[in-house]
Amino acid sequence: MCLSRSNFCSIIDSVRWDSLTDADAAPGRGRRAGTLPLFEAGFEAGAVARTLGAPGFRGMTFYEVRARTIINQVPPASRMAFRWTINPYRGCSHACVYCFARNTHTYLDLDAGHDFDSKVVVKVNAAELARAELAAPRWRGEHVAMGTNVDCYQRAEGRYRLMPGIITALTDAANPFSILTKGTLILRDLDLLAGAAEVTDVGLNMSVGSTDPELWRSAEPGTPSPQRRLAACAAITARGLRCGVLMGPVLPFLSDSPGQLDATVREIAAAGAAHVSPIVLHLRPGAREWYLRWLAERHPELVPRYRALYGTSAYAPRGYQQHITEQVRQLAERYGVGRASPAAARRVPSPRADAGRTHRDSGGPRRGSGAPRRDSGAPRRDSGWPTRADVQLSLL
Repeated sequence: MCLSRSNFCSIIDSVRWDSLTDADAAPGRGRRAGTLPLFEAGFEAGAVARTLGAPGFRGMTFYEVRARTIINQVPPASRMAFRWTINPYRGCSHACVYCFARNTHTYLDLDAGHDFDSKVVVKVNAAELARAELAAPRWRGEHVAMGTNVDCYQRAEGRYRLMPGIITALTDAANPFSILTKGTLILRDLDLLAGAAEVTDVGLNMSVGSTDPELWRSAEPGTPSPQRRLAACAAITARGLRCGVLMGPVLPFLSDSPGQLDATVREIAAAGAAHVSPIVLHLRPGAREWYLRWLAERHPELVPRYRALYGTSAYAPRGYQQHITEQVRQLAERYGVGRASPAAARRVPSPRADAGRTHRDSGGPRRGSGAPRRDSGAPRRDSGWPTRADVQLSLL
């Protein structure tokens, strides 16, 4: 069915999701949570699928579903530094060839390759669920991380606008949260984020693994350029909010040379990032197959070197990871990452005309270390290396 006077076409698509369950999806539900389906039976024959005629969405299908829960518990065995996440989307139009979340699409009878890039599940009731679950008596106000599975500011967010409602719910509950994104659309919500930082801890991080333009076009074809992401970091910092950079993933033999690391950290410092956290490529199931296929097509000479480096593991050897981390630490110190004041960061070009405005001081006490600060004109004395609070999103 094509909607009149609209760029949307809708169909009722039969997707076998009714039997899917999530054992630890929602706080305060106890062991019975495992008996709940992930999505409500809101449509007689499955999810509502929509396609858009706009150029940026061609070839994509959006499956609109009503989720049962939205605050998800991280499995206890996970390496993550946080326990709870919100993911309003599944699948991602950023189409990063290395995305570790690819395998989650196979749980929906979709593939981890092209389907992950082009068939995006939209949890249309995400904001109302967030508000209800944050108000649940058993919810203890723990940190909630976003952008840890797929990007919450991918292109679909421009159409569905789920994040403003989620941020507002978290703000009203004074609940600490963090966002990791490659999406410059986060600038749309700067006012909301500044308001949230007045009442709770807010951690913001842009993801920039490399500033090499050719590698970006090949490995992250659906994302804004690294330079636009760093301009967004500068705009956030100019608003008086701390914004760090997750420098990842570092791709072995493609973005890990001393010169490449130097160039990337230098641009991160110029953007006024509060800290930089490097992370080396993970090759988990689903992502591994798709990435190695891309590698064989674009850089076939590197396939044997990857097999030798990773073997059957999802992770590069610890020694290699430590070597990258130490190089980035030294570069961050050399270029002064974390020592730029918001005033200095404003000199970096920003895609928003109002990026140079400082946040209005409320004149009252502020709650939460993530609150905007008035610029004193003096350089900040951060080390350029993430604190324990900053590292919330660095252990993906």
